[in-house]
Amino acid sequence: MRGEAAALRGPALCESEAPMALVEPVAYCNSAPPEHCEVALGDVLLNSSPRTPEPHNIKPGEDSNMERPQVDSAGPRAPSPSASRVWTTRRDGEVRLRMEEQGIGSEIPQTVHQLFQESVRKYGDYFALASKKGGRWIKLTYQMYYEECCKAAKSFLKLGLERFHGVGILGFNSAEWFIADIGAILAGGFAVGIYTTNSPQACHYVAENCSANVIVVENQKQLQKILEIEDKLPHLKAIVQYGEEIKEKRPNLYSWSEFLELGRDVPDSQLHEVIAAQKPNQCCTLIYTSGTTGQPKGVMLSHDNLTWTAAAAGRFVQLSDARERQEQVVSYLPLSHIAAQMSDIWSAMTFGVQVFFAQPDALKGSLVETLREVRPTAFLGVPRVWEKMEEKMKSVGMKSSALRRKVASWAKGVGLQTNLKRMNGCSEVPMNFHLAKHLVYRKVRKALGLDRCTKCYTGAAPITRETLEFFLSLNIPVLELYGMSESSGPHTVSVPHSFRLNSCGKELTGCRTLIHKPDRDGIGEICFSGRHIFMGYLNMEDKTKEAIDEDGWLHSGDLGRHDKDGFLFITGRIKELIITAGGENVPPVPIEDAVKSAVPIISNAMLVGDKAKFLAMLLTLKCNVDAETGEPEDDLTPEALEYCQKLGSKATKVSEVISSKDKDIYAAIQKGITAVNEGATSNAQKVQKWVLLEKDFSIFGGELGPTMKLRRPVVAQKYKAQIAELYAAVDTPNGASSAQP
Repeated sequence: MRGEAAALRGPALCESEAPMALVEPVAYCNSAPPEHCEVALGDVLLNSSPRTPEPHNIKPGEDSNMERPQVDSAGPRAPSPSASRVWTTRRDGEVRLRMEEQGIGSEIPQTVHQLFQESVRKYGDYFALASKKGGRWIKLTYQMYYEECCKAAKSFLKLGLERFHGVGILGFNSAEWFIADIGAILAGGFAVGIYTTNSPQACHYVAENCSANVIVVENQKQLQKILEIEDKLPHLKAIVQYGEEIKEKRPNLYSWSEFLELGRDVPDSQLHEVIAAQKPNQCCTLIYTSGTTGQPKGVMLSHDNLTWTAAAAGRFVQLSDARERQEQVVSYLPLSHIAAQMSDIWSAMTFGVQVFFAQPDALKGSLVETLREVRPTAFLGVPRVWEKMEEKMKSVGMKSSALRRKVASWAKGVGLQTNLKRMNGCSEVPMNFHLAKHLVYRKVRKALGLDRCTKCYTGAAPITRETLEFFLSLNIPVLELYGMSESSGPHTVSVPHSFRLNSCGKELTGCRTLIHKPDRDGIGEICFSGRHIFMGYLNMEDKTKEAIDEDGWLHSGDLGRHDKDGFLFITGRIKELIITAGGENVPPVPIEDAVKSAVPIISNAMLVGDKAKFLAMLLTLKCNVDAETGEPEDDLTPEALEYCQKLGSKATKVSEVISSKDKDIYAAIQKGITAVNEGATSNAQKVQKWVLLEKDFSIFGGELGPTMKLRRPVVAQKYKAQIAELYAAVDTPNGASSAQP
């Protein structure tokens, strides 16, 4: 079977406290002197040429270094037949690492344990994790953190965790989540995050797919999901609950404290033996895709994927080493997603970052309170987090006095112009910018808890230019990053001294980008290469071959282009492209964003019209959300109410707008869509009909994924009756008749 790699020769674990030292580009060894170290360099893929200034001009097939003979200190050596491929789909498979001959891509591969040992050596007495319990922060140092992970690893071994079997983790971010994750890896299993929003059936799919031996849950709510499906999980041996006391004792159900006690009599030698067998080119983590286009796929990430990417990304964004200045971050995004894992666990461990855990209701309103208390130095938010901040600030601003609003408006104008000029290379800062900073910007940052934050990032889904400009006007550059689970998280990143609005930045040092089959505008499929590329999809050979081509490039499925300065711009997804009956390819996101920008009362917009004679759009209004369930309510948001009042409408609820076909609001929506249509590149790209839906899109309703990404197939199925009605008339509509109830 294609792609099955085999064993790296030579001992895997560097147990010595001294740093490893080997002639490059050899992979790793134990603490024996170098002359006794045997390493099969055929297990390491070398890219010999230095990274070029224009990596995106490389074409598939031109990367001759991908399959060049291997070289070590004894001269050329043919590739080892055991690890001859860069991908595998077997749980116990090993891949050929995509090593470079120089630069960051040539650095010696590490296992997770080796990285952790190094962190303890450097940051042992520094605080690593902070959890708020009973109104006070409980902290673990890096030394304590490591010891707890080893305890957890021993307990997993005691419970019978088998090599290359899963430990599912189902709960909100916490020290226990991190410790279970790393403990599972040290014990030779797979760390497998499960989305807390998953149904019991979705939990079953993941747990069965990864052959989970143990599932760690946060509370009774998540426990119930597992109890409902445990009879259908033949590999499951135990459940551990960490967030609250167990309500009812059951066989093989353990509290967190009971779990940690289990491994007390497991000898150190047993754990060391398991750790010593681990290799950087073996899988240690599974990230399950959100399944927006079918069943989730288990993305296999190796030790090297995690440890190398953590270092490469951290250096690129200039994370400080804790010994110089300790960075502080707030952990709140779902850890079952690679973005949060890479940021909160792996890059944090690499640079000695102190991680503070937000409260479980962070995304329901408490996040800003935690930010104000912690005052992080770096912050990552998905677009919806930034949008909610923007909406809240606008809502508060509306209640300010006329003078305050005037000062804020002036300051925002100054901030936007100054930062746009700065973005384009102008270093001159006008005097009124300093005044605006004193009067407005500092106060806004302090109110958000971002007064110490030098790195504000967004990722995981598209963000509108309107939101980016809003924060830029307040002197808060929100920088975009882009990547996939399949690239261990980040591939391109914007940095404060080098960014463009709506660009995802430039690729990490040591990574390369290819625009595959570009059209006349330079737009083609974005492909990645580097040591961050995943091993394969667990037990899915066909899907893996679709993702990684014969030349080793990962095909993202995203469409994009580079500008003259090498910044990457995403223009859409291949699978999202709408192909009209006339054969025109229409990327929906730019049109949807333009409509949301033109009509401030619109919350979500989804373009439809595949194989149809014209385009139509599903629209939702901005409404309040139930803080507990996340379900959209009927009441309009304060911002939407003010917009309605300006139009002369008395509507306060979504249902009122739709039932009465509120003429003021419908006319305003049509006016905005007409304005967007005037800027369309062709008639085929104009929105001819639209419909207002009674409920906003949400995770609760299933229209949005866990990272707030629009699940188009779900929306199309859920609202197929409304879509059918839009296309019921034979004639293509135009003008005012396009407004639909």
